[in-house]
Amino acid sequence: MNNAVDLARESCVAPETYDQDLKQMLKELIHLGISVEVCGSCMARCGIYKNEAYYKGAHASTMKKLAEWINTSNKVLTF
Repeated sequence: MNNAVDLARESCVAPETYDQDLKQMLKELIHLGISVEVCGSCMARCGIYKNEAYYKGAHASTMKKLAEWINTSNKVLTF
């Protein structure tokens, strides 16, 4: 959500001072078959790489889908 949508864009590069590469983590989740949903509204209005393509496996989603996902989950992870 919000500017975090950039994590699903190839242009996003982790700063050298970061000890975690969140973009790579998302790619690993996708590779494992985990669904990665990107907020559709945020895709249109957020991020410094606005209007750039998203990598394969990151899908546009909605607030309704997010609410359903949370309600049907026994665990919710955020980062």
